[in-house]
Amino acid sequence: MCAKKLILDLDTGIDDALAIAYALGSADEIDLIGITATYGNVAVPLAARNALAVLHLFGRDDVPVYPGVDHPIAPATLPKCVAPHQTSGPRPTRAGRTAARTAGKRTLRGHQLPARWRSTIPTASAAQSSPTPPRAPEAPGSAVDFIITAAREYGPDLTIVPTGAMTTMATVFRNAPDLKDSGVNVTLMGGALTLPGNVSPAAEANISQDPEAADYLFKCGARTTMIGLDVTHQTALTREKAHEWASLGTPAGDFLVTMTDYYIDFYLKNQPEIRGCGLHDPLAVAAALDPSLVTTFGFNLQVDLEGPFRGRTIGDRSRLQDPDKHTQVALGVDVPEFLDRFMGRVTAAAR
Repeated sequence: MCAKKLILDLDTGIDDALAIAYALGSADEIDLIGITATYGNVAVPLAARNALAVLHLFGRDDVPVYPGVDHPIAPATLPKCVAPHQTSGPRPTRAGRTAARTAGKRTLRGHQLPARWRSTIPTASAAQSSPTPPRAPEAPGSAVDFIITAAREYGPDLTIVPTGAMTTMATVFRNAPDLKDSGVNVTLMGGALTLPGNVSPAAEANISQDPEAADYLFKCGARTTMIGLDVTHQTALTREKAHEWASLGTPAGDFLVTMTDYYIDFYLKNQPEIRGCGLHDPLAVAAALDPSLVTTFGFNLQVDLEGPFRGRTIGDRSRLQDPDKHTQVALGVDVPEFLDRFMGRVTAAAR
């Protein structure tokens, strides 16, 4: 067993599945002790089902899956660490609603998963009617207590990678404020500092799901690293590279090829400049395991909570002169090294 522990907090769609594969292929350096299900691509119940399905396909039924908070945080429930000059904006987005988000990321689309537990299009009825995976997730809402317990046990040896709504993570630090000094590493996929958003000119999808939660996470004193669109849009998986998995002759390899073919087709239609499909969530996992893959800029962030820029990640003016920078924002990435590791580790997991 590795000394270093990993928790993935996922809204499991396509690149979340690739993030799981990357983590499983990195077993020599980190131990995946659990997955927590959040919302974004899909609602929490379907995110948990998808995570269980992917784990089963890769032969890892030993990894537990814990459902997280299934709805945005109401602004009135947040503690006083929210800056006094900010007011709450419009009602947060409904859990699981991501109308403008990259469609290919919303669901596994059932690609090559055994028919008895394929995922379906993520609507309210689908979440209720989709087949049950080979095993069940843990109790509803158990993610928060699981993360708190793990953080207190492992401290700086624990890394958490949230890649959907930040609601569960904000709730963790709200319920256990002592964890901000525990040394736990939180490397999130979300936000953008130098680029426009991908669900509005200002907002990135994961942050937009619950801007209040993301704002709290950035301000509560926790140490975070933001892997945003600034770096994830620099990485892409080409069809040629993805089709290398076909030679493995395994169900997991076939699943990866079919799933990424769908994803690449969507990107080529809607974002041809990417020249492949985005690797947002896998890059967050890779940077969490090896921070040297990215170059970062220390900054104290906030999230705009009202008006046309709701969901924007931007510098907090009230903390610009604070020498203690709580967030490292990734602005550069070693693309060749990351892509080499991505292919190697995902292939190892699928083999």
